[in-house]
Amino acid sequence: MTRPLEVQGLGYELPGKGKRETGDGRFLVRDVSFTVGAGETLVLLGRSGSGKTTTLKLINRLLEPTAGEVRIAGARARDLPATRLRRRIGYVIQEVGLFPHFTVARNVGLVPRLEGWEPPRIAARVRELLAIVGLDPGTFLLRHPHQLSGGQRQRVGVARALAADPPLLLLDEPFGALDPITRVELQREFQALQQRLGQAMVFVTHDVREGLMLATRIGLMHQGKLVFLGTPQEFRESEHPECKKFMEAA
Repeated sequence: MTRPLEVQGLGYELPGKGKRETGDGRFLVRDVSFTVGAGETLVLLGRSGSGKTTTLKLINRLLEPTAGEVRIAGARARDLPATRLRRRIGYVIQEVGLFPHFTVARNVGLVPRLEGWEPPRIAARVRELLAIVGLDPGTFLLRHPHQLSGGQRQRVGVARALAADPPLLLLDEPFGALDPITRVELQREFQALQQRLGQAMVFVTHDVREGLMLATRIGLMHQGKLVFLGTPQEFRESEHPECKKFMEAA
């Protein structure tokens, strides 16, 4: 059965930093492999600089891998034009990245519009997704990003990422810039959203409590390598030194 995401031997090497054998840190990511099935959330957990965000960027080709292979719904990522590939992947980042001069409706409907959807279909999809992420369409459709709170902007960002119903959703510390109360509210809402959607998701965080709450499986990154891959319960019980350090921090 084809999975929405298959990553095999993924690596990224900075050019011009000396010989491979020196171990001088030229590899930001090295020999990372995992798969994510429909309805699964793989949380990539790790310290700052461990390779989490770099791995996401290699999946959607914001960076080009120097080793390994990525498959999206069975198709090799490198065989697809980069813009076409990214329209098949929802991407949510901490800064949201909404277009400030677009209304909420235009922001959420951007990718369907680029894909050539008819306007009535786009309008219906936008209203559906705003309701799913907890924003009343009648209230928010015509607002601009500056008229929204941080939590509301993040909800719009999730809706935009889901708009064209991609098989894969990548989330890079999406709640990291929010205040603690809003962050907990959105984590709980995201749990409910996971159960409704069925997309494969890769969620990057350095917050072990967030990872244990949201993950189907946890992949622990350390110095560019995937040093643990398993369920949250297996992570709690792991004897790997880096797993134990994260659990102590929790």
